Amino acid sequence: MTHLWVRAEQRENEERVGITPEGVAALIDAGIRVTVEESSVRAIGLDGYRDAGAEISAENAWPNAPEDAIIFGLKELPEDGTPLPHRHIMFGHAYKGQFSGRALLDRFKAGGGTLYDLEYLVDETGRRVAAFGYWAGFAGAAIAMKSWAAQQRDEICPAVGVYKDKDALVSELKQEVIATGSTPPSAIIIGAMGRVGTGAGDLLEAMNSTVTRWDLAETASGGPFPEILDHDLFINCILARPGTPVFVPTSAKDVDRKLTVIGDVACDPDSDYNPVPVYDTATTWNAPALRVHENPLLDVTAIDNLPSMLPRESSEDFAGQLLPSLLTLSDLTSGVWGRAAADFNEHTQDI
Repeated sequence: MTHLWVRAEQRENEERVGITPEGVAALIDAGIRVTVEESSVRAIGLDGYRDAGAEISAENAWPNAPEDAIIFGLKELPEDGTPLPHRHIMFGHAYKGQFSGRALLDRFKAGGGTLYDLEYLVDETGRRVAAFGYWAGFAGAAIAMKSWAAQQRDEICPAVGVYKDKDALVSELKQEVIATGSTPPSAIIIGAMGRVGTGAGDLLEAMNSTVTRWDLAETASGGPFPEILDHDLFINCILARPGTPVFVPTSAKDVDRKLTVIGDVACDPDSDYNPVPVYDTATTWNAPALRVHENPLLDVTAIDNLPSMLPRESSEDFAGQLLPSLLTLSDLTSGVWGRAAADFNEHTQDI
């Protein structure tokens, strides 16, 4: 019997989960065994999973799970160097030249396990079957706006936290913008037609910002893109990959520009293809903005688990998208799972 083991998230400020109690019930009805770990932070309570028929395990017990169990989580595992013998469903961030990604792949190779990377679960047309993109864009634009508001106070953006829902976030942010006494900032979104860009656009519209939306057609020339510098905010929603243009080069720090905040929702600072090379490290919930230049001012916001600011809404959305694929877990040799395994094998063949 196929056995899905839903692990607790061990990363700080991570309350999301990739399956709801309703999803667990559907998997059990389909003949899939489900174990859910206890969690001190998960946005959806344990009782619902128990009532749905899941077996309950202690928090962080997954390393000792049966060898045939498929371990399912969202964000990264503790970086302790231990071999990984299980099959894991998670965001690995390992295929685009990231240093930490190579270390993760080494662990899978050493243990004989397999990574089914959630970022690379795609249908037959190559489209991702599930993504947190909308909520990443929504939250990423909100933090960029918070950073801009802090600049109006001659400050750098203070720590951010979890919100019960998007209405609570929007309400707080509106008050911050009003308190500046300034017109809401103008913004440009690159990748505006995708899920991430749509979320960013919805947040910025709620703030009454003037928004310029760019996508493939506007960036096909490869740059340079001086128009970006004519906006207060730039929201990057394009994942780094070979051929991605540089949107804001390091030389832009010193030029005369209106741009003062970059919200890098894609957040690939350690990728070889980083399209925003004015910075080289992700920011955090405690320090959401990185000041990369003083005069003229430029801050970058680049938190890599943005949807966890709205953990319940983002979890329910993502889980609904992913469930049809989870229901096919009994066959890992074809479909989305077969394609994900092929990606893993390609990226580990030379290790």
